[in-house]
Amino acid sequence: MSVLGQMDSFRRVFPTARRNRADLLRWLRRRPQLLAAVGFHEFALATSARVDPRLKALGEIKAAALTNCEYCLDIGSAFSRALGVSDAQLRALPTFRESPEFDDTEKLVLEFAEAITRTPAHIDEELRRSLLAEFSEAQLTELAAAIAWENHRGRLNQALGVRPSGFSDSDFCVVPEQ
Repeated sequence: MSVLGQMDSFRRVFPTARRNRADLLRWLRRRPQLLAAVGFHEFALATSARVDPRLKALGEIKAAALTNCEYCLDIGSAFSRALGVSDAQLRALPTFRESPEFDDTEKLVLEFAEAITRTPAHIDEELRRSLLAEFSEAQLTELAAAIAWENHRGRLNQALGVRPSGFSDSDFCVVPEQ
């Protein structure tokens, strides 16, 4: 999918917010330099197009489930669907290793997301070798940045009390994992 295709998914999802639209903005506007930095980072990730956006979405929604960020799960479920992740895949996230809903590459991305999101984060050499067999160094950098940023989002949103906005009210929404 092209950068324009990814941007189109944002254009389709953001207007579907039903409530609490400005929670994070209300906090970040108090520190304009942080608002600008967050915006720049979001733009940089959205316009990086070396990794299939479906794979990035899977890694991000897995991280959101593990950090238990309700806002992230709400918007992430909607973005994942917009990028082609099926409801069956969203439902199977907690049991992805045994699930036939995911191919080997998707399972590798989900395992990477788990490793990055764990505290303390630990990516063993075997996992890194497997990732580098599947992805170029540039792709792995982009994927790691996207998943790590989702960890940042989740923790920031929880710290500031950012509430779900109803992006997934009438659809399946991923639930927090233990």
